Amino acid sequence: MKKKLLCIALAFVFTVGLGLTAQAEDLALPAPSCILMEKDTGQILYEENAHEKLRPASVTKIMTLLLIFDAIAQGKIHLEDTVTTSEYAASMGGSQVFVEEGEIQTVETLIKCIVIASGNDASVAMAEFIGGDEGTFVKMMNERAKGLGMEHTKFIDCCGLTDSPEHVTTARDIALMSRELITKYPQITNYTTIWMENITHVTKQGTKEFGLSNTNKLLKMATNFEVTGLKTGSTSIAKYCLSATAKKDGVELIAAIMAAPDFKARFKDAVTLLNYGFGN
Repeated sequence: MKKKLLCIALAFVFTVGLGLTAQAEDLALPAPSCILMEKDTGQILYEENAHEKLRPASVTKIMTLLLIFDAIAQGKIHLEDTVTTSEYAASMGGSQVFVEEGEIQTVETLIKCIVIASGNDASVAMAEFIGGDEGTFVKMMNERAKGLGMEHTKFIDCCGLTDSPEHVTTARDIALMSRELITKYPQITNYTTIWMENITHVTKQGTKEFGLSNTNKLLKMATNFEVTGLKTGSTSIAKYCLSATAKKDGVELIAAIMAAPDFKARFKDAVTLLNYGFGN
């Protein structure tokens, strides 16, 4: 069942200023589940099926990044620390940056690989570096999620590659972890706004450059607001997901889209939601 919630101020504008309230069909989004949240207050401005459990695909990595930045803030790891890629991390399929077993990269480089190119291999390498193994790290992810009130979320891996039906979250929960990441660690935008950047692989086969290209195409779309992030995700089961963050005139919004039918629809839906929020 679709539903939409308007903040008190917005409802006042519609009711008193226009003599009406907007109907749920106003935005007519193709995505079956979405939410629009204001960053500073956490106020929900719009939602449709925001509590429905769905597969998040690589949007999972928002929590992985949150734990990475937690570890940095706590002094447990540093951006310049080096990470050695394990055989397991190097074996990840899906979106990857092709780090090889034994390859050494800095924490900061691996953050870029996760944020920009959505590298599953880079995510697992960092999970192992922080947790000792991916399983321990995933337990940390679920504990962090519980602490944020993400009531309908369960992580099975650190990157969203799993095909397990138990690996689920909701649009609302995505907004909650996105808000925590950009609020607590605003420096994340130093990475989420990078369009393209090269990294250097140094392996037994020699040295070679590898280009990272941001999966968040909103960064290059013509909008009347500033796109600041955040993370895309897609698999054949999850379809197309997105957590989009943007700001305008001192207001920052988070739009979470789940299970959009195609590549373009998730970005179009995000733009529609963000325009709606900034416009009102």
